Amino acid sequence: MADSPNCDLKSLSPLQLFEKVTEQGEKVRALKAGKAPKDEIDAAVRMLLSLKLSYKTTTGQDYQAGLPPKDLVLINNGTAKEEDEDLVDPWNVQTSNAKGVDYDKLIVRFGSSKIDTDLINRIERAIGQKPHHFLRRGIFFSHRDMDQVLDAYENKKPFYLYTGRGPSSQAMHVGHLIPFLFTKWLQEVFDVPLVIQLTDDEKYLWKDMTIEKAYEYARENAKDIIACGFDVNKTFIFSDLDYLGTSAGFYKNIVKVQKHVTFNQVKGIFGFTDSDCIGKISFPAIQAAPSFSSSFPQIFNGKDNIQCLIPCAIDQDPYFRMTRDVAPRIGQPKPALLHSVFFPALQGAQTKMSASDPNSSIFLTDTPKQIKTKINKHAFSGGRDTIEEHRKYGGNCEVDVSFMYLTFFLEDDDRLEQLKQAYTSGELLTGELKKVLIETMQPLVAAHQERRKQVTDEIVKQFMTPRKLAFEF
Repeated sequence: MADSPNCDLKSLSPLQLFEKVTEQGEKVRALKAGKAPKDEIDAAVRMLLSLKLSYKTTTGQDYQAGLPPKDLVLINNGTAKEEDEDLVDPWNVQTSNAKGVDYDKLIVRFGSSKIDTDLINRIERAIGQKPHHFLRRGIFFSHRDMDQVLDAYENKKPFYLYTGRGPSSQAMHVGHLIPFLFTKWLQEVFDVPLVIQLTDDEKYLWKDMTIEKAYEYARENAKDIIACGFDVNKTFIFSDLDYLGTSAGFYKNIVKVQKHVTFNQVKGIFGFTDSDCIGKISFPAIQAAPSFSSSFPQIFNGKDNIQCLIPCAIDQDPYFRMTRDVAPRIGQPKPALLHSVFFPALQGAQTKMSASDPNSSIFLTDTPKQIKTKINKHAFSGGRDTIEEHRKYGGNCEVDVSFMYLTFFLEDDDRLEQLKQAYTSGELLTGELKKVLIETMQPLVAAHQERRKQVTDEIVKQFMTPRKLAFEF
């Protein structure tokens, strides 16, 4: 396309234009190095200048080699940032604000859409029941093309769900449950297939662990995921290390994505450097591939036009911004997304959970005593320094971690609002609020542990065996 002066550049996305400029620049250099005829070099240079002008007109930015358009780049990519900016990427979440990440700013920076009242009401009409409290409370706050998914559903067209887990440790914490609890609800109300990717290959590449340990963690994490209550007839859980070797469709899609994303682009989007191993550089294509139904021919009967909906935390969005840009170029529908906020650490909302810090969260293996101790000792309080001051001025629910946790796990809206009013007025003390959280979390974790005990290796095998699910395509 870059060779033709008559190509319709207006139809290209900013990232496609960036790639065309890069390719044309490489062609000019090759012609000069090969001492091509002057008129051929001049024509190539004119094309390069034309492409650069189109790029600037479209993006408002001058073309810079190795720097994709800003709306496709992660916030700061780990570089120096202004004081009021948050750092968010698939591996780091940092903010100086005790209230946590500014999600309204993140929507603007990432170019997604806010889940507003109109969309929530439309979901309610489509499913004929009250939306999940994660939607009602803004825990899932942002989306890409959810309106298209609802269009498809209302017109009796199929879609499927895709979410995942990076198995970095044997024990998951309660924050890891958020996307799975919501995905389970979505699967039940829309009655659609679900694929769950366990990125054990990613953890081997990024973490200091053996490939055998990464695979072991994947199977252990699968037990916790299954314990959320997924239907084995409608759900396929897969390990990358397993599935990549058995599915030609999956691998073909990985290769297609790899061909259409340059090294400069992944460096710009993910902050990779020349010192990173090539496994990291190629991994985003592996996370992209489950977005396409042709990666699962056994489920979708070889159809490649089934749209995908991905519930995930907002830090995973860069993978799917890349995927959505590539999809039309390989003849696939763009995946839609629903983004959740981050689950706060017990010590405060400045960072997301860390599986490596046992005191940063409540783990699914914790005993009732450990849960009580962690909440009482480590849960950041929005209360005042003294009881007298707290009674007079009240507590701050916006920074209080116990209240934040209750917004995730206390399903009763009226009870939650009552606690908010009582704590804000000073009627309810911090210790009393923590007691409510303890009484909420202890039975929740204990019930999960009981369900997990019932998940045998044979059940894991059933979920992780490639097979047809209970749907006709």
